[in-house]
Amino acid sequence: MNFRLLVSIALSVATVSLSSGASAASPDALQRAKAAGVLQVATEEQYAPYDFIENGKHVGINVDILAEVGKELGLKVEYTDLPWDSVLPGLQAKKYDVVAGPAGISAERQARFRFLIPISIDTTVILKRKGDTSLVKSADIAGRRIGTQRAASPLQDLKAYASTLGKPPVIVEYVAFTQANADLAAGRIDGVANSSTNTLYTAEKRKDAFEAVVPGFGKPEYSSFVGRKDADSKTLLDAMDSALLKMEKDGRMKAIQIKWYGHQLDLPDHVPAP
Repeated sequence: MNFRLLVSIALSVATVSLSSGASAASPDALQRAKAAGVLQVATEEQYAPYDFIENGKHVGINVDILAEVGKELGLKVEYTDLPWDSVLPGLQAKKYDVVAGPAGISAERQARFRFLIPISIDTTVILKRKGDTSLVKSADIAGRRIGTQRAASPLQDLKAYASTLGKPPVIVEYVAFTQANADLAAGRIDGVANSSTNTLYTAEKRKDAFEAVVPGFGKPEYSSFVGRKDADSKTLLDAMDSALLKMEKDGRMKAIQIKWYGHQLDLPDHVPAP
């Protein structure tokens, strides 16, 4: 066997070995999740009715939906509880697979992330103290102290609506809506701007303390789970979308919506333009 043939064989073997090694070392997000048997989800566990702690247990709409998604994918769902303004940066840093939230589907976010099909639709509604007759319509927030959560969609709605009022409200930003609600109950602020789903749920659950000011304001916004917008995450997010669509068709999604919202939502089977 001559020298050139030996060199050619050696190079071929090395190329195959390197190629195989690269493939084995580069599983995508779905393959990694399957290998670990776990779907890693980050969320804020202080955002009822989506994610919250009740009697020491993590419950909510997201928990019910993602439990079914996990069954479809053959994965256990594990949660990381974080302040809302930390979850999307952590997703970009690949600390977990998806963010629950749900996050409002906006053009700015769509430029950086991939959304799954919508699981909710909301406007922004003001939560007030029970019996506050000075705040009966949304425009009554003019000149008042109104709290909301930092980096959340209601903050943008509140800023836009405030600019239409003769005397804009003083906007107080919080890390979590639970902190804003506590300050509202204590009289330190006059209202809390939150999603219609969360506000109506809070007003219903705490009738002794709060009331909702309806109708709200802002353009109706779809919201959903969020993943990274890259090739690595595509197969995982495609599989999750397929699971959500299957749940829509077989009635599981309807059952979850009725359990938490009291009615079925009319949602699209694709991610609409914001």
